[in-house]
Amino acid sequence: MFIFSNFLIALSKIIEIVLTFLYWLILIRALISWVNPDPFNPIVQFLYKATDPILGRIRKILPLQLKMGIDISPIIAILIIIFLQWFLVRSLVDIALSRNLQ
Repeated sequence: MFIFSNFLIALSKIIEIVLTFLYWLILIRALISWVNPDPFNPIVQFLYKATDPILGRIRKILPLQLKMGIDISPIIAILIIIFLQWFLVRSLVDIALSRNLQ
């Protein structure tokens, strides 16, 4: 069973790295939106293409935008990412460690 345990630990680390990368992409996109970036910049295009699928789904679920035009989808996405890091990743590690003890 140690192979399954090692697989779960490796999978949890990969998920953690991907979630951390998404966290930083969403945070950078939210910060960059304050300065009106050039939409033709390749870095800005990459940020939009990488984060639009996530933020777009959250925007569909949310009721209408706040009347002041504030987009809270990055905040909700970051909270979901933090939840997944604390719940999913740690649960996978705990399952792997409990299987290792048996």
